[in-house]
Amino acid sequence: MVIARILEPEVMDDPAEAIAYDAMDFSDVNQDFANVVVATYPQPTATVLDLGTGTARIPIFVAEQRPQWQIIAADLAPSMLAVGQKNVDAAGFTSQIQLQLADSKDLRFGDRYFDVIMSNSLIHHLPDPLPCFQEMRRLLKPGGAIILRDLFRPTSVAKIDKIIAGVDDADFDAHQLKLFRDSLFAAFTIDEIQAIANQTGLATANVEQTSERHWTLIFVDEQ
Repeated sequence: MVIARILEPEVMDDPAEAIAYDAMDFSDVNQDFANVVVATYPQPTATVLDLGTGTARIPIFVAEQRPQWQIIAADLAPSMLAVGQKNVDAAGFTSQIQLQLADSKDLRFGDRYFDVIMSNSLIHHLPDPLPCFQEMRRLLKPGGAIILRDLFRPTSVAKIDKIIAGVDDADFDAHQLKLFRDSLFAAFTIDEIQAIANQTGLATANVEQTSERHWTLIFVDEQ
């Protein structure tokens, strides 16, 4: 038995929300995701797309390890991008990371444009991720890689409550805890993600649980 999804807003575009989101300490999980990205595509040069970049923390971690990668970090929320630009500037990666206002379901790039497409914590915001997955498949170069990570939806409200209860109050305030709880309700199951991948030519993708609350999808195009 799986609890039903409860959608949350697709776009978080309130300046206060953006600041609150950026203040949440996800540095360990963000660094881990960046490590997975660079390990999956070990080439020294790449054109990279980060979808739902938020405040651009992950592109910064990636840029630190791959100084020759050029990264387009896209989001649909101007307030997130405004905070993200400050983070990119402060980190010294202005020439390497380009922030762009864009809709992940309708991207204005040519076919087979990117070597690497990555996204962390975007998918649960989408009422229907299928168009986003279709865009990622369209944009990926032969031999390229797609790396996605997000929360998965627990099987019961009790399990969600247990996860929330286990969060250190020193890390999250009450509002941040609510955002996290809402995200768990809005997340997809691993089986749902695999089904969407199968529909979009990513049937060979590896989708698995990689933490007590996350799934990770890795697809490497073998063409």
